[in-house]
Amino acid sequence: MNGPEWEDERRHGQGARTGDATGPAGAVEPAGPAPESGAAGAHATARQPVTSAARSSALSPDVGSTPAFDLVVVAASAGGLDALSTVLGALPPDFEAAVVVVQHLDPRHRTLLDTVLGRRTQLPVSLAEEGDCLRPGTVLVAPPDRHLLVNPGGTVGLSRSELVHFVRPSADLLFDSAAGSYGDRVIAVVLTGTGSDGSMGVRAVHQSGGTVLAQDAATSMFFGMPGAAIETGAVDFVLGLDEIGPALIALVGGTAS
Repeated sequence: MNGPEWEDERRHGQGARTGDATGPAGAVEPAGPAPESGAAGAHATARQPVTSAARSSALSPDVGSTPAFDLVVVAASAGGLDALSTVLGALPPDFEAAVVVVQHLDPRHRTLLDTVLGRRTQLPVSLAEEGDCLRPGTVLVAPPDRHLLVNPGGTVGLSRSELVHFVRPSADLLFDSAAGSYGDRVIAVVLTGTGSDGSMGVRAVHQSGGTVLAQDAATSMFFGMPGAAIETGAVDFVLGLDEIGPALIALVGGTAS
């Protein structure tokens, strides 16, 4: 379960990254071997995250850049429906990265999360199934009571392995698998929620050279998850909810300085 806040200036200075690769039927595959990661054992070097006040200069236009990221992984818990609706609703239909979402759900009931989100974004949204391909401009949502894992070949897998931080699906497992498969071409986003799920996974994304965003305290309904992620020192940007979608567009489009 989930939440966020933070302070001043900047992140590791990564420019646009090139070398996109696609797999069968348009699946987005990692551009090359991913650096070794591990949610449970990654040691993050503390970063000074960019806050809302510094955002405009950090995400300034750079015309002519190429897409820098292939995958965006998003985690939310309590208060997540509105937060996810805002973030996904800001993304254009030609968004150039695949999006995978973990929202903590009641495992006893069928979810309509994919249907609801599909009405609030221009991107196609569906519940993930075993072996689904990751495609640019599409959103896969973890089904209730299943961990969702990203595979190196540009597909996803589902698992009913043990709970992590008392939840299934787990943001930590999603982030860790994404970091291991996509390396520095993944963005992790931690939105509102109670608990600390995602705090180990953001370390893995940081260690692999990826980028981490967290929702700020002022706009989070619950700051547990974002706050826990921020405390790891692995978060690059701490942003208000309305700023996260535009930041993803800038980062994926290669216009973030």
